[in-house]
Amino acid sequence: MKTRPNANEHVSQAADFGGLRVLSLESRRATEVATLIRTYGGEPLTAPAMREEQLASNAPVLEFAEGVLRGAFDLVIFTTGVGVKSLMKIVGEHMDQSRFLDALRSIKVAARGPKSSSALRELNIPISVIAPEPFTWRALMVAMEREFGESFQGMNIAVQEYGTSNPELLTALAEKGISITRIPVYRWALPEDVQPLREAVIALAHGHVDVLLLMNAGQVAHLFLMAERMGYTDALHEGFRSTLISSIGPSTTEGLSMYNVQPDFEPSQSRMGFLVKELAERADTLLQQKRTAAALQVPALIPALPISPLLRGESAKGQAEMPRPTAIDFLHEIGSRMAASDPLHVVLNRIVDFASSLIQCDSCFIYLLEDNQLVLRASKNPHADVVDRLGIALGQGITGWVGWHREPVAIAAHALKDPRFKRFRNLPEDSFEAFLSVPILCRSKLVGVMNLQHRKPYQHSEQEVRLLAAVGYLVGADLERARLETENTELAERLESRKQVERAKGVLQREFGLDEEAAYRAMQRESRQRRKSMREIAEAILLNEDLRKSRLSEVGRESTPRDVSAADSH
Repeated sequence: MKTRPNANEHVSQAADFGGLRVLSLESRRATEVATLIRTYGGEPLTAPAMREEQLASNAPVLEFAEGVLRGAFDLVIFTTGVGVKSLMKIVGEHMDQSRFLDALRSIKVAARGPKSSSALRELNIPISVIAPEPFTWRALMVAMEREFGESFQGMNIAVQEYGTSNPELLTALAEKGISITRIPVYRWALPEDVQPLREAVIALAHGHVDVLLLMNAGQVAHLFLMAERMGYTDALHEGFRSTLISSIGPSTTEGLSMYNVQPDFEPSQSRMGFLVKELAERADTLLQQKRTAAALQVPALIPALPISPLLRGESAKGQAEMPRPTAIDFLHEIGSRMAASDPLHVVLNRIVDFASSLIQCDSCFIYLLEDNQLVLRASKNPHADVVDRLGIALGQGITGWVGWHREPVAIAAHALKDPRFKRFRNLPEDSFEAFLSVPILCRSKLVGVMNLQHRKPYQHSEQEVRLLAAVGYLVGADLERARLETENTELAERLESRKQVERAKGVLQREFGLDEEAAYRAMQRESRQRRKSMREIAEAILLNEDLRKSRLSEVGRESTPRDVSAADSH
């Protein structure tokens, strides 16, 4: 159920996203939107969904301008401020702009909203009709019918279009017998760099976004266009079940309805500032309600394992085998790992064991992204010579391809003949036949890649691919947490070592009259000769210093009574 607050309603909640991840598809005002989100306590995610592209030909605009000069139009409808400015730029490049403006001022003009009306006022063009809120084509139609009455029918009308046609408006005008001239000024195109939009689709599909901001129908169309190209349309709808969908107003909501999506929130006024502020006031409550409702339904992200004799604990010959984990086991294991605080390699090894038990395989590798390289960190088979050493660049080999595109790859046979395949030394698994690789993600960011391999050809079912992909999505946060904790522990160790070395240098300086550099060189020399770390040398120096002080203290305590006794005897 869509929520739309009353414009006069007093809102008691503080406007605070509380750290929610808020995705904006805005392009021109991306920085401004991100700043607003951050101001209201959200974590902004930006993925420009569209750009305004000039048309190959300006002929429609110039023909319209000639018509204005001839007095061919009774009414001109301007729908966007950008459209007004783009139109005037084209006219100014090809004819006398002042003459055109004088002619336009003698024609009735209608504006769909505040941006187009503001652009017209800057040009001193009188406006006969302005659509009231929520500034939709329907509101504009009602306003024009009220203003022009019966004379509305039979008018010759020109309509400035914005990025794409509005078939509903054109149909409504045509039904009244109105002659229509379309004025396409620019069109909406996908951004030149579509990678952020691809990542947004993946993040939404897998529930890594809390709130989605939609500012116009073009963003909606391009989001679904990209999802369709990626084969993610169904997954995007599934991700929407746990994402709060907000629409800036009825026009955007109509765009969503074309894809069978109902927004969860519209602001009291169709303006960016109202959308972000009012959403910040309600997002946490609305999101909890939506996710609670979604949890009561059967989740589609984690598929049930195939019901086969093997999964029921029976072999093909009727003999009992070790049953594979069920979906409940899967959820319980992942949840318990996320609740624990195990070191990174412990977590990695548990994931390798678990993934190998889900899908019986001959090899399982886990690579983690480190400095734009995927580094092999865990293996089902022992590979002491390459684990923690082998690195693969993003885009290199099948593993690098999966990391770059963040999409699973399943190869049933002859994996080494795949054009993306790259052979590495010391890895006999390179000769295996079948290959399944999935990305490991955390909040839509790549954490690593997990590979399963089979010696013989093996056809991975769709459910197996989705199941391993789900493992990758769910363990991403756990691996990222373990990696960060390991890095923090290592940093703490380095800081502690530095403190010990500094203290030991101070002892050497004080006891032997050395300067700081000479004391450090002396410790380095001992470290090389004894093949001990600098910290071990420092700890030995500090231990010796502590023992020396302890002995001096004991001698002091023993000598004091004897001195007193001798004094008394005299």
